[in-house]
Amino acid sequence: MTDKPTVFVLSGPNLNLLGTREPEIYGHDTLNDIHARLEAQAAELGLRVECRQTNHEGVLIDWLHEAYVAGAKAVLLNAGGYTHTSIALHDAIKSIKVPVIEVHLSDPMQREEFRHISYVGMAAVAHFAGHGANSYTLALDAAARL
Repeated sequence: MTDKPTVFVLSGPNLNLLGTREPEIYGHDTLNDIHARLEAQAAELGLRVECRQTNHEGVLIDWLHEAYVAGAKAVLLNAGGYTHTSIALHDAIKSIKVPVIEVHLSDPMQREEFRHISYVGMAAVAHFAGHGANSYTLALDAAARL
């Protein structure tokens, strides 16, 4: 870690395919594009971001625990499909003392009914969705104010 407060940016399954995966829903930005934007924004805010992506639920849980042990300022979490299914992620968020902000490119409430439940959201301190890639920048602004 550096002397700047760190915000972990954790992305879950299928987000590695951003830019090509259903661009009519998720937009044309790649995850690398979003991460580059967040790194620049973090520098302006006096923060550091640690950006990671995995397709595996247990790895997301390990990274949440790591954020806690490392003393992270916050976590921005886009858990992808695990948002709607993972009680284990819910429990991991509740078990750490790091504020977690839920992030989604699209608005799950405007999509299929099975996406309307968010186990992540039940444990998160804030929620940004439906703003495309800007959902991440809005969440980072909120994290800076914590």
